[in-house]
Amino acid sequence: MTARTPDSARDIPEATVARLPVYLRALTGLAESGTTTCSSEELAATAGVNSAKLRKDLSYLGSYGTRGVGYDVEYLRYQIAREIGVTQDWPVVIVGIGNLGHALANYSGFRSRGFRVVALLDADPDRHEEVVAGLDVRSFEDLESIVADNAVSIGVIATPAVAAQSVADRMVAAGITSILNFAPTVLSVPDGVDVRKVDLSIELQILAYHEQRKSVAPGAEVVS
Repeated sequence: MTARTPDSARDIPEATVARLPVYLRALTGLAESGTTTCSSEELAATAGVNSAKLRKDLSYLGSYGTRGVGYDVEYLRYQIAREIGVTQDWPVVIVGIGNLGHALANYSGFRSRGFRVVALLDADPDRHEEVVAGLDVRSFEDLESIVADNAVSIGVIATPAVAAQSVADRMVAAGITSILNFAPTVLSVPDGVDVRKVDLSIELQILAYHEQRKSVAPGAEVVS
C-alpha cells in the first residue's frame, strides 16, 4: 500500500508513510520548545531515526530544507501534516466501550492531532446509560445513521476478538473505509478498506523476547 502526494503524484512507500507521524510528533516537540530551524541530524535524533533515512523520506514530499540552514520547523510540520491529512478534522467512531474503549475515548491526543470522536457505541444495553468523555454511549445499532450524519470514514474497534469481524463488516457496509483494530484478531476486509492493527500483547511478547536475550550469558543458548 502506498500514499500519493497531491502535488507530485509520486508514490510514497508505506514504510515512509508510517514514519511521517513520528517526524510530525518530533517537529511539534521542537516547535513547542521554541526551536525555529533544525538540521536533518537534529530532527533525525529527535525522531529516533538516522539522518539519511529521514532525508530520503522527506524527499518524497519535496524539497523543504535549505543547505547550510536546515529545515523551517513550522513549515515542515505543516507540510507533513498536510501530506498525512491531519490539517483537516476527521470524525471517528469507537465501537466497544469496555476498559480499552474508555481509555481511547478519554485520550486527548486524538483531538490535538486532527481526530474528533463523534460517537461511542456498544452492543451492551447496560452501557447505554454511561457518559464517557462527554459523549453518551449509544447502541451499536445506531452505527449506520451516525456514519451517514457525520461523514465518518474512520472507525476504531475495541471489542473482544469474537465480535471484531462482525463489527468490521458492519462498519464497511456503513461506508467506513479505514479501521484501527485493537481486537486480538485478523480482520478480513474488501479491497479499498485499510486496516491498522494494534495488539498490545504482541508488543509485550516482543519485549519479553528481548528481556530474555538480555538475561542469557554471552555465548549461551536459550533453552526452550
